[in-house]
Amino acid sequence: MFGSRPAFCPRSRCARRISNRWTTSPPRRVRRSRKREKREPYVYCLAVLKPFLTWPLPELIGRVSAVRVLLVNLGTTAAPTEEAVRAFLEEFLSDPMVVDYPRWLWRPILAKILRTRPARVAEQYQAIWTEEGSPLETGTRRICDGLAEKLESEVRFVYRYGNPSLREALAFSGELRIVPLFPQRTGATTGTIEALVRDAGVTNSIWQIAPDAPGYIEALADGFLRAASPSAPEHLVVSFHGIPVRYDRREGRRYRRDCETTHRALLSRLGWADARATLSYQSRFGPEPWVGPNTAAVLRALPQNGVKSLAVMTPGFVTDGLETLEEIGIRGKKVFEEAGGEHFLLVPCVENHPAFVDALADLVSD
Repeated sequence: MFGSRPAFCPRSRCARRISNRWTTSPPRRVRRSRKREKREPYVYCLAVLKPFLTWPLPELIGRVSAVRVLLVNLGTTAAPTEEAVRAFLEEFLSDPMVVDYPRWLWRPILAKILRTRPARVAEQYQAIWTEEGSPLETGTRRICDGLAEKLESEVRFVYRYGNPSLREALAFSGELRIVPLFPQRTGATTGTIEALVRDAGVTNSIWQIAPDAPGYIEALADGFLRAASPSAPEHLVVSFHGIPVRYDRREGRRYRRDCETTHRALLSRLGWADARATLSYQSRFGPEPWVGPNTAAVLRALPQNGVKSLAVMTPGFVTDGLETLEEIGIRGKKVFEEAGGEHFLLVPCVENHPAFVDALADLVSD
């Protein structure tokens, strides 16, 4: 009884505090060692990041950039073969904004087209295919590279149909600036791009080049002057891709107005007389009426009116492809010469002309 301490003895409380301190907290030296252990993950992070720190600064900025410019062209077959052409045509002609017939009516027609047309189209592609591949892809890549160099930022090209695909590119989490490579607007080109972008939930992302943008018109005019030098042709045909009259009427004649705007701006820049130029529309497909006059009919009629020397421009296509090199450059030339024409010139598309690249840079930088 006399040997025990009261529970309230200060000494016993101190003893308990000291005991608890040693049992719950390690000595100061141990705590320091634990602090060093907490720092070790940072060392590991630095080890992981070390390879990235050796990248050039512009490349590093490009990889983490929150803005991406997408140049959108229509698309091209992956190879000049019947199988590749069939796959491309099936995707392209299955779009209801390209062919708007009821599906129950159009599907059997499309099935017949896919059985008969790919072999002939593959031969046409073979006539223009180069060592670099599809002329359309080569030209689109040139525009992309020129714009990327001008902006010093990330620029990619994609296709509405085929690969690289616009649909997949829309999954980018940062800001997208999408530029359709079609200065003249219609549902089958700019419209189907806008619809796909809208369906993907991407808003306020379309940058549309105007049909009379100064840089675009300057590139067209300079291309003509270089190609036609030293002697100018007697007549100039300005050919755009055609669309059905019904489509143009439904869109309030927007497409024809855009084509006429480009035509007038080009002639004004060249100082070319209206009487020596003809605006026409090519690539007619199907039985229903299309906007006109038809380019093939114009090429056949001009020699009968005394025109022996002719130049053809295709401003609706910013890159050369099947519709320019084969339809106009081969078949159109043959039609003109068989009708009595003597000198035929196809003016190259603008592609990466500095003035056109500058116009695109100004557009997406605005």
